[in-house]
Parts: sequence; C-alpha cells; structure tokens
Amino acid sequence: MKQLHFQEKYPITVVDIAKSETRYDSVAAIADYFKDCIANTPRVSYIGTFDHFAHTQAIGGEIAPDIRAATNVLFCFGHALPNPQVLAVRPRSIGIADLGSHFVITFMDAPMKPANDAMQAWALALKNA
Repeated sequence: MKQLHFQEKYPITVVDIAKSETRYDSVAAIADYFKDCIANTPRVSYIGTFDHFAHTQAIGGEIAPDIRAATNVLFCFGHALPNPQVLAVRPRSIGIADLGSHFVITFMDAPMKPANDAMQAWALALKNA
C-alpha cells in the first residue's frame, strides 16, 4: 500500500495486488466485493458502479495500453454536513484497474479517518485471506 500525492496535489492511496495474491479474477468481481463491504458498513451508502474503461473507449479517449478494464465504485460515508465545502470531497470512489498480471486499487484519501481506515482495510483484505 502506498500513499502519495497524485499530480502533486491529491492525496491518494494505491494498493497493487498481483492476481496470484487474490481470489478475485476480474474487476467486476472486485467491484462486487466492494459493494458488499459498503452494504455491511453502517452509515455508508452505495451509489453506483461506473465502467470508466467503457466510457473512455466510447468517447474515443486515450487508454493506457496495459489497462484492460477500469471501474469506479461510488459510495458515501457522509455522516454530517458541517459546511458546504465538504461536498467537494464527497462522494467517495474506489478505482479498480486490471493491468493484466495485477489489479491496482486506488482512492482519494478522505478528510475523515474512519473512512480512510475502512477503505484501506477493504482494499488490503483483497489479498488472499
């Protein structure tokens, strides 16, 4: 698991998982896993699944040659609305990319520690358990 700043600005977490390290064999299976995690976590709401690969392909966008599939699972941990600025960092999204021999799981870090802890635990639990 790596924590870094994407484009020197966005704090993200990246988990790289070799296909030999997980029982999941596709982006769709991992998306379903995250949907189950969301459903089993109190006060978290599933919003939808977005096939980023299909979208980018449909609009003639550029896709890195090693990306075979890419999906975002959208959900919200929002326990409160203390100000309108918090809307800029909600809802949450976990990205899942298939790069042939491995999956890359990514998400922007949340300003709420319990949300980060949950997303990190969910991602790390993808490794053979």
